[in-house]
Amino acid sequence: MSVFLTEADRVIVQGMTGAEGQKHTRRMLGAGTTIVAGVNPRKAGTCVAFEVEPLGPSAVERGVKAGVVEVPVYGSVKEAKEALDATVSVIFVPPAFTKDAVIEAVDAGLRLVVVITEGVPVHDSTWMRAYAASKGVQIIGPNCPGIISPERSNVGITPPTITGQGPLGLVSKSGTLTYQMMFELRDLGFSTCIGIGGDPVVGTTHIDALKAFEDDPDTKLVVMIGEIGGDAEERAAAYIAENMTKPVVAYVAGFTAPEGKTMGHAGAIVSGSSGTAAAKKEALEAVGVRVGRTPTETAEIARELYLSLQG
Repeated sequence: MSVFLTEADRVIVQGMTGAEGQKHTRRMLGAGTTIVAGVNPRKAGTCVAFEVEPLGPSAVERGVKAGVVEVPVYGSVKEAKEALDATVSVIFVPPAFTKDAVIEAVDAGLRLVVVITEGVPVHDSTWMRAYAASKGVQIIGPNCPGIISPERSNVGITPPTITGQGPLGLVSKSGTLTYQMMFELRDLGFSTCIGIGGDPVVGTTHIDALKAFEDDPDTKLVVMIGEIGGDAEERAAAYIAENMTKPVVAYVAGFTAPEGKTMGHAGAIVSGSSGTAAAKKEALEAVGVRVGRTPTETAEIARELYLSLQG
């Protein structure tokens, strides 16, 4: 199984005709993701031709062939969903238009909306999360790499060939650390890797992902990547203590960050002892989560713990 995303999902790309949308649509197609349409009101009725190469042996096994794939462009998400039975949207539109794009996807009745866009105002993100929740729609992002169920489907910008299917689940604030952890643990593989984004307000939290992995029978161990700023990791620690039966291994980026500074992601702001890597590490270790000091050490802990579970 996988979490939030399956090979059966039919994906719409909002912003597919832009430069970023085209680049990553080509890669998603190469990974075997079922991209059924793009959306652009100004280009409705046209098609975009993508020169696709299968990305990895698993894509070949799933029928991805080298050649041109034409993807139709619709004027609205609703039209594309009704015509093509789409279930998921991924958004590559500028920050000023992201809120409207999310509203359109939610109102169309999609199940999952993945927002890649960086720089979305926090007020918009807060509104989008509340609106989607009121309609029962899952949002991932904004400012995130998306979600990948290796060798099944890839929605977003995550490289599809750095890991395969396996028993681990991964939830991460950081895009690049998501990729590194996938690569470090490629010998074991992952059920699903979720990049939730590092903004102060995101649609899917660590806790949302932990719950989904706890409920997924094929995920045996969870790797959680956090970073300085906010209290998301402390809240995740409290959730783990009360609700998780599966082991969780964590890494918190930012042990060397100076206090009182904004570091990287918009959410990574440290004030005094609040939001520091040390405080987050302490909270997680207090509930039995082993925390690595580096991504490589974290991967080694995860591998050691998983193998010990196998007897």
